[in-house]
Amino acid sequence: MKRINLLGISGSLRTESTNTIILRAVESLLPENTSFQIFQGLDEIPHFIPGVEDPHGVVKFKTALRQADGIMICTPEYAFGVPGTLKNALDWTVATGEFNEKPVSAISASPLHTGGDKALASLLLTLTALGTVRNENSALSIPDSKHKVEIGSLTDKLTISLLQKQLDNLLDLVGRH
Repeated sequence: MKRINLLGISGSLRTESTNTIILRAVESLLPENTSFQIFQGLDEIPHFIPGVEDPHGVVKFKTALRQADGIMICTPEYAFGVPGTLKNALDWTVATGEFNEKPVSAISASPLHTGGDKALASLLLTLTALGTVRNENSALSIPDSKHKVEIGSLTDKLTISLLQKQLDNLLDLVGRH
């Protein structure tokens, strides 16, 4: 059975952010033939400048994307959108196509009851522009996220169940691709 390599990308730079904790919860849901790595280094990616040679942080990001069979992104919502650091990293891939035909799951998590729906909508637009492989089950909005995490762990059973469905859908897309 082929080993499946998944990459998680947190839209937050904080180590103990709810978004990173949600991605860490995915590790406990993985089937045996699947590995999951959370990308470390969004803060090493400089502002996007078209036409320049990729700086070290960008090379590291693009290499991780190419090595992944599928990608799960979990982002907070800042000012009704995706955090600038995440959007900047995605912009570096527009011309080089690392996301093209790559199965992706998009998740937003917010302490608000809206669940970061505007960030999720923004992220989905960007992922469409990047040519990702998704379906109607490839997005999840997690509202009231602060109440679903205790002592650095995702504890809400419904959210864990929804996260499992996201993972299963992503693995299905990887299998078809």
